[in-house]
This record gives sequence, structure tokens and C-alpha cells, in this order.
Amino acid sequence: MAVSPARRAEQLRREIEEHNHRYYVLSEPAIADAEYDRLFRELQDIERRHPQLVTPSSPTQRVGAAPQSHFAPVSHAAPMLSLDNALDRAELEAFDKHMRESLEQDKVEYSAEPKIDGVAVSLLYESRELVRAATRGDGFTGEDITANVRTIRSVPLRLHKAGKPPPLLEVRGEVYMSREGFARFNAGAGERGEKTFVNPRNAASGSLRQLDPAVTAARPLHFFCYGAGPDAGAPPPALHTEVLERLKAWGLPVCGHAGVARGLGECVDFFRQMTELRGKLDYEIDGVVYKVNRIADQQTLGVRSRSPRWSIACKFPAEERETLVKAVEFQVGRTGALTPVARLEPVAVGGVTVSNTSLHNMDEVERKDVRIGDTVVVRRAGDVIPQVVRVVADKRPKRARKVKAPKQCPVCGGKVVRGEDEVAARCIESLSCPAQRKEAIRHFASRLAMDIEGLGEKLVDQLVEKGHIEDVSDIYALDAKTLAELDRMGEKSAENLVAAIDKSRDISLERFIYALGIREVGEAMAKALARRFGELEHLMAADEAALLEIRDVGEVAARRLRECFADDRNRRIIKQLQSNGVRVQKTEVTGPGPLQGKIYVITGTLSIPRSEAKRRLELAGAKVTSTVTSKTTALIAGKNPGSKLDKAERLDVEVLDENAFLALTGK
Repeated sequence: MAVSPARRAEQLRREIEEHNHRYYVLSEPAIADAEYDRLFRELQDIERRHPQLVTPSSPTQRVGAAPQSHFAPVSHAAPMLSLDNALDRAELEAFDKHMRESLEQDKVEYSAEPKIDGVAVSLLYESRELVRAATRGDGFTGEDITANVRTIRSVPLRLHKAGKPPPLLEVRGEVYMSREGFARFNAGAGERGEKTFVNPRNAASGSLRQLDPAVTAARPLHFFCYGAGPDAGAPPPALHTEVLERLKAWGLPVCGHAGVARGLGECVDFFRQMTELRGKLDYEIDGVVYKVNRIADQQTLGVRSRSPRWSIACKFPAEERETLVKAVEFQVGRTGALTPVARLEPVAVGGVTVSNTSLHNMDEVERKDVRIGDTVVVRRAGDVIPQVVRVVADKRPKRARKVKAPKQCPVCGGKVVRGEDEVAARCIESLSCPAQRKEAIRHFASRLAMDIEGLGEKLVDQLVEKGHIEDVSDIYALDAKTLAELDRMGEKSAENLVAAIDKSRDISLERFIYALGIREVGEAMAKALARRFGELEHLMAADEAALLEIRDVGEVAARRLRECFADDRNRRIIKQLQSNGVRVQKTEVTGPGPLQGKIYVITGTLSIPRSEAKRRLELAGAKVTSTVTSKTTALIAGKNPGSKLDKAERLDVEVLDENAFLALTGK
């Protein structure tokens, strides 16, 4: 008796999903790839001939959505909290002690899981069907990435019936890219001349935020789940490890190295095991997560504003590797400062290939005694910035050469000097040095300065090298025809850049001051100068005594400002900018405000943009910083404050809500 197309399609779907589960989740393939492909093509053929049989959970629909124009916001039913970190054994011991004392237990049982270095996501299943996937976002609101997550083979589009999953189930976990998949993807992208990623986590994050799901589908992404929402099935599970077992029974992938640690000693043993296993895994982990295993105990302990009290992430120490110093070169910055950069034999450190790193200045080179030809230990500080930790002295070859500071600029050949009060040597040819010119132009066009969108590094290099720009005033003489003739610039791109240049002609005084790139004058000082003098001409005419009246201006900054505005060439450039249509707006002059001398920090979400809140405080004379210290006057806390609130409470710093902030600055 012939099988109907509908019945055969359902048989194929079940069979294909079972093979997907075996291959992507259990790593136990039961059939050859050719046989899998035959089944998949048969299902595609049935659905093509009978489109009414296509279901959203069919394996053929993993790449079925049209490209998106944006990601819609998703509010999490329960916050996706972050975890507190333990950076050494003492902090882990303190956590365990707090758990034992709070729960009045001699020994606490923990769920112990490798901390996957991926991207946190939330999956929502209704009646076993995947209906939504979202990023963590700020913990309260994420982005809808359902179409992209549906392309990940290890994410089931439909849960197994076994174990009777609840009608509504939220699953949380990490999307990651395997090491092998990352290497393969980057190699292919490099051959095609496309963008490559620095590490698997960045690759996973970039892949999930593709507007076209077909692009995401081509990326080797995987998924591990580490928890579920409050309704994890009936009867309610007693242990977190039981939650993981249920998720696994429903067809969701769970990390196979998760386990149980009874007491501090077993936690330490598990961490040591994961440290030894770390380099052998095909995915990146950056630590171990411990969770109080009994869910009733978790509920007793509760959560803080940003993290659960019953869980902690014990991070691995910064990864270190040995490599060779092949050369030391000197880069020239915007202010002429020469920075020594070590060119290294490429080495993988913490998931990133490091081939060069800054040595900061010659004092640092001499302190560490770094020589060309040395074997050095490289670490990624905070798993982000590579740095040379130390020289391996017993591996120093006889041919190792000391690093000598150049007496001439490596770019323009100009004289290099080092001031008595400075650690950096500088090229003094600020007017003719191409390196300084390029950096000055990039700074001038940057977002916090003139904000000329599209005038990036590569384009600035071309414009300077081809003689189209001698100084920043030449930017406003550029036309679309000239720009369109440059490499990788079409007519449309040229027109867009001209429009961006035109848009920047009207500029506030504070941003114009910052754009000039005067040494020692940052964004905050530029604001203070604008509020004090109101007009560019008044600032240019001010003497050092007038400048020193401003709280944020010291003697060095006052001298730099006077030198800048006394220089004939600088005055000519400013005049030429004005002749080319740059209009520097006047600013309302304010004297010392009621909050003069006070320091505030802002955290959380306010009803007004944070930049506006900062502006109001600064107009009242306050200083706004990003870090809570014992010197902070008060922390202004909006909705969903982060770790800054915890720190303010520890330091006994006053905390103001939005109403108090508005009363302080005036509505």
C-alpha cells in the first residue's frame, strides 16, 4: 500500500531531526552523509510538489526567512542576569563560606559547568515548537534573532515528546563557534577577501546579528543550554542538574562536561580538571560556573539587582604564551609621540592570534629589558589587550639586540626630542610629518569631534598621499568628482561623504575645540572652555591667567592652549576653516555652578538620554565620571542599575533616584 505524501513527509522529518540530534548534539552519527543528503532531498521534493505540507519546524525551513531590515526589541519575562566573578581561590572560598553561612549548611552541593565563551541567548518554545529567540541585550530587553537561530543545526525546531515538556518553556544558553569551524571560516573568508574575526566569540556574535539568515546559516554555529525558566516541567525539579537532564531529554544540547561538586574541595578539583581540559576542547571556555544545586536553596538566597546570589563564575587566569620578538618598530601618533611596537612571531593567546603589541615607551622597554631576538611571555590583559609580561632571560640568544630610540622620525626623518617631564619622545615636525597629519585629520573627523561619517583611516591615507589634503581645512574644499576617483570610492559613496562634510559645517564650540586636537585638551576640558569663554575668538585671545581660572585647566594645558592659538599656521588654518564654511556656534557662558567641585556617576536607565543627564550636571558645574570611588559625591541610579550600585553601597556613597536628580539640576 502506497504511503501518502503527508505521511511520508512526517516520517522524513522525524528521521532527519533524529539524525540532526545524533550528529550535532550527541556527536554519534548513525548514517553516512550521502544517506542523510538523500533523505533531505526526498523531503525537499515532497514539499516542493505539495507546498501545503510545509511546516515551520520542518528541517528544510532552517533557512527560510527573508532578510530583515532590523532586529525588533524583545522584553525578557525574567531578567537575564549576569554573574559575579571569582578571580582567584580566595574569592571562591569567600563565596562558598557565604553560601554555607546563609543556608546554615556544613557543605553545599553545587552544579559545576564549563563557562562557554559565546553569546547568551534565550529560546522560547510553545507547544514544543521554537517560536522566538532573543539576545541577552541589557538583561531586560534583547533583540529578536529568531530567523538566525533557526539556522543553527543543534537548536531543535521542535522538542522531543519524551519527558513531556511544558506547554511554554524558556531555555537559556550560549551560541558559540567551534575552534575548528572558526579556523575553517576565517581561512575561507580570507581567501575571498572578506572580513575575518579575531576570535570565535566575536565570530558567533557577528553571525547572530546578520540581517540575512542565509548568511548566518553558512556560519559553523553551535548551541549549549545551561538553564530554563521557572516552569521547567512537572513535577517541579528539585535540583538544577535535574533541569539539565530534562532539557537533554527534550532534545536540547547540554555541555557534556557539566557535573556536581559537593563542597569547596570538589569545586577546586573541578576547576583544576577544566583548566587541564581547556586546550583540548573544540570550543572556547573562560572559566567555570558554580550554582547552588538545590532550587529551593536558590530561592532562599534570591538575587541582587544584576546577579543571582547563588551562582558565581570562577574565571581562568589570563592565558600566557611564549613567542619571539622579531623586530621593534616605532609608530608616530597625532601629537608626534613615538610608540615602540614589538613585531612578534604570531602566537595564539586566549583565542586570538597576536603578532604585535605596544611596548608603550622606552622606559617600559628598558624596565623589562626587551631586546630584538628575545623570547618573551605574552598575555592578553583582561582577555582583550595583548601585552609583553616579561622576557625569558635564559632563552636570550647571543645575537639579541638592544632597542634604540630613534633620533629621527621614522616617517618624515624629522628631529626627535624628549622633554624633561615626558616619557615619550616626539617628532617635532608637526607641520610636515605625514603620520601626524593623517592622525590629526582622523581625529578632526572623528565622531566626538566634527563627526564626518565615512572619512575613515584608509580614505585619509589616500587623500594625504595624493596631495588632496595638506591640513584639516582642505576637507571642506573636497568635491564628489575628486573623491570618486579614489580607490574603492564610487559616485554614490563620494556624494554621501560630501553630504557628511556639509553636515559638519555647523559645529558647537566644545566639539570644535576638541577637534583641534590640542595636547592635554580632552572632551571634558573642551566643554569647560566653551562654557567659560562662549565664543572661539574669546578663547583664542585668552591669556594663561584666564585659562587657569577654570577648574579643569592646569598649567601644562594652559600652556598648550596658548601655544596653539599663538601659532600663525594654526590661526591661518582656523581662518581657512571659517572661510570654507565652518560655523562655530556660540555657547552660553556660565560661571561656577551650584555643583562646582562635586563628582557624580550615572548608572541605569533614566527617562532622558544619559548624555543629556551628563550635560545638565556639567552645566551646574559638576564633574561626571564613569567609576564610583570614595571621592564620588553621589551615584544617580535609574532603572536596572548595574554593579556601580553595589559598589556605591559598599563605599557608603549617596544614591539618588531620578526624581532627586531632577530636583538637583532643575527640570
